[in-house]
Amino acid sequence: MTGSSLFPDTIVRLIAGVDEAGRGPLAGPVAVSAVILDDARPIAGLNDSKQLSQAKREALFPLIQERALAWQVIFVEPEEIDRLNILQATMEGMRRAIAALQPLPELVRIDGNRAPKGLNCIAETLVGGDAIEPAIMAASILAKVSRDRMMVQLHASFPQYGFDVHKGYPTPAHLAALAQHGPCAHHRQSFAPVRRALIRS
Repeated sequence: MTGSSLFPDTIVRLIAGVDEAGRGPLAGPVAVSAVILDDARPIAGLNDSKQLSQAKREALFPLIQERALAWQVIFVEPEEIDRLNILQATMEGMRRAIAALQPLPELVRIDGNRAPKGLNCIAETLVGGDAIEPAIMAASILAKVSRDRMMVQLHASFPQYGFDVHKGYPTPAHLAALAQHGPCAHHRQSFAPVRRALIRS
């Protein structure tokens, strides 16, 4: 379903927001987060993670973890992305994140226009939901910060690619590093620029 809820929020109490970070990069995992906020413990300053500074995201990250009723962050690694494709890998990450929530939600609101199949609860899709639904905003922040931190960790092992700066996205610097060094184990081999670099190497 897209748009308004099947049930008013006064009836459906446990609502999870779901969002991802990292569908577009050439390297690293896609991160998917699911969050059930607690109405009794509001969090000021929530917004789409892309509209927030890194400092603001980092400040909100522990507040969400502390005040949410439940939260999960799931990483789907490059080899699974290559096997499933990025869309299906993202859907699988959503399934895992939602299933891992305790308590389980009665309704999930997912940013975008696609929802995973096989959920044990009602699902809504909300295009632009990360600017509308606070739980999706919270999920977008957890996913973005978690993935950025992971890419900084990968940079320590593979400094030649500059993962700490571009986080795996296909920037000119990243493409130049791919051309010079070839891909590493954390690159997504099914993505065209990585495939081309593999052929050249």
